[in-house]
Amino acid sequence: MAPRSIKPALGGISGVLVTPFDAENRVDPALLSRIAGRVAEAGVHALVAGGNTGEFYTLDGDEIHAVHDAAIAGNAGRSVLIAGVGRALKEAIVMGRRAVEAGADAIMVHQPLDPFAAPQAQAAYFMAVAEAMPVPVLAYIRSDALGLTDIMAVANHPNVAGTKFATSNLMRLAECIRASGEDTAQWICGLAEGWAPAFYAQGARGFTSGLVNVAPERSLAIHAALEAGRYGEAQRLVAQIAPFETMRTKFNNGANVTVVKSALRLMGYPVGPVRAPGLPALSDEDMRELATILEGWGIPAKTSAAA
Repeated sequence: MAPRSIKPALGGISGVLVTPFDAENRVDPALLSRIAGRVAEAGVHALVAGGNTGEFYTLDGDEIHAVHDAAIAGNAGRSVLIAGVGRALKEAIVMGRRAVEAGADAIMVHQPLDPFAAPQAQAAYFMAVAEAMPVPVLAYIRSDALGLTDIMAVANHPNVAGTKFATSNLMRLAECIRASGEDTAQWICGLAEGWAPAFYAQGARGFTSGLVNVAPERSLAIHAALEAGRYGEAQRLVAQIAPFETMRTKFNNGANVTVVKSALRLMGYPVGPVRAPGLPALSDEDMRELATILEGWGIPAKTSAAA
């Protein structure tokens, strides 16, 4: 699959799947396949397996392979399937090649977390993975450490199809978009629905979403409004999900995945807790608030908020 061929999907929603765990704290492939199938069936354009909503950094290598395989099986070719890879460069390449062999359509490369990473070396890391992959690559940029020159070197690599821009530095994003050409990677809002209108106004297209695990129809409605240029409608729709997304920002974003998984448990999906260092579980008060949010969306709780 050539980079150009997946750009339409990247201009849609990249739904980042949760990773469910069973009672023994093992990855639950069957439940992950079920969740992936539900999100794909809803019409979400691309599914990301092994993203941050999927607790990538808490998984060992074998677990990441299991996550990729389960998502690929559940997707069944309905959406573009993007496999998240990262950590040591050699490990990221092996991880990516295996995912492609299993059926992944594209690879998303997590930004290196090494505290001593040089900006130009981080750019080189993204490009080294892109060079090694037989499918298009997305670069997941999560900090302002990379300057314009380094970001553009990545975005203009011939095998980089998209840049998941996940910082709130809209001035830097604007610089990048002004410096882009016809063959530059797709600029994607990596900060989910709440930031998508501002990113669209700058010229980005598409956005990432953890909400799709819970209510994909709400994400799709926001995307449709933005694509049609109906910014007022998009903002009203974003306001409806704001209490949910605000709850995810608690504890320095430590509750990000916890809220999504807690919502799924209320809906009857036994996805298990969040692994450390994420917040393992919500308080009883927050669970009651979350249940109220879901009920306001027309999603009745199938299990007790105190469960």
